[in-house]
Amino acid sequence: MLRGFHHAAISTPDLERSVRFYRELFGCTVVREFGWPAGIPEADALTGLQNSAARAVMLKLGDSHLEIFEFSSPTPRPGDPQRPACDHGISHICVEVRDSHAEYARLAAAGMTFHAPPQAQDGGFVTYGRDPDGNIVELLEFGA
Repeated sequence: MLRGFHHAAISTPDLERSVRFYRELFGCTVVREFGWPAGIPEADALTGLQNSAARAVMLKLGDSHLEIFEFSSPTPRPGDPQRPACDHGISHICVEVRDSHAEYARLAAAGMTFHAPPQAQDGGFVTYGRDPDGNIVELLEFGA
């Protein structure tokens, strides 16, 4: 029986920077730090990579988790920091907020870039911004 989604995962060229971003700006807590060296057959089988090596951190925010990987092997292809939301693959991570306008102002003041200010939607508000690697982070405020 399926119980629900546990986490989303992203890959970054700078683990410390990404963890700092999500901890300092979103209040995530570190649940676990782990990694593996190259030459672990089980890791290669799981990831579908050859000679993989990575460091990772699992973060928690409320009841949700975000796993962040920094692979050192094989050499990752750089991501497009302006990747359009319509491209195939994971398009965004969504964070539920109580006051989208206040969070938008706080995060923008801290240097996070946004596509637009919060927009009215279904009685609430929504906006998309970018993390340091260009991943889209949605701020979602449900209506009353």
